Amino acid sequence: MDADFDERKSSFRITMQEITKNIYIEDQFLGVTLGVIVTPRGLIQIDAPPSPEDARSWRASLMNLGGGIERVLINMDAHPDRTLGARSMDCTVIAHEKTALIFRTRPSTFKAQGEETGADWESIPGLGSVRWAPPEISFMDQMVLHWSASPVILEYRPGPTNGSIWVHLPEEKVIFIGDTVLKNQPPFLAGSSLGGWLESIDILLDPAYKGYTFISSRGGVVNASAIKNQYDFLKHAKDKLDKVTTKKPNPAAVEKLVTSLMTWFKAPSARQKQFAQRLRYGLLHYNARQHYVPSHTIED
Repeated sequence: MDADFDERKSSFRITMQEITKNIYIEDQFLGVTLGVIVTPRGLIQIDAPPSPEDARSWRASLMNLGGGIERVLINMDAHPDRTLGARSMDCTVIAHEKTALIFRTRPSTFKAQGEETGADWESIPGLGSVRWAPPEISFMDQMVLHWSASPVILEYRPGPTNGSIWVHLPEEKVIFIGDTVLKNQPPFLAGSSLGGWLESIDILLDPAYKGYTFISSRGGVVNASAIKNQYDFLKHAKDKLDKVTTKKPNPAAVEKLVTSLMTWFKAPSARQKQFAQRLRYGLLHYNARQHYVPSHTIED
């Protein structure tokens, strides 16, 4: 995959897609669909490319958008695919308090080694050690940025992770939904709460959101059909996982479930192995969390 990555970079061009006036996305970077909202006060940036080099290129391209001089970066959750390049964006980082807590328990420096999780950053060559950029501002239920006449609302929507959020622009009818819905690729299950995830998707399917544009962090604009498909897949996966009662499931049973779940996605052949590993890692770790009973209880 390294060769594919180098070939991609050699012909890479930043070509933002305008969703509506002053709201743009960019889906040419590996592993994440980025967003930017242009306001009179400055730029509200949503997620960063995992490669620090790409993050610097992205930051430079934003200089042509106009707007005020201030910059903030919103992390939709703590996943490395969207947070590894945050320091290179060189601005204040905002995230949910539970995402901030994850950073407080991580080593200050990320090292590109360890288990294969099926994440996209794992195919980036030469990452080495990268210093994290922990969130400097965090919130619990909701936070509103009044950088223009239209509010930008950060909403807590757990599911993909405990600290997942959405970025909601009610006047423009646009919502950045992070990993709540992924386009034609399996979700990351290891740190998820499938019950909360299904509840969050239910919100998107509510008639109140008719006419909205939904932006996935992995795939860009998604329609109601993709949202419903994500719900059906997670419900199916939850039903299967709820039947697993042993702490260490049989490897053959896990492989059978991985093979079954992979049929939900029309994955290109080059990514079949990666996506299967994403599911395998997620299923094993989700199951382990479900059967872990701590000696004392902690809220959430």
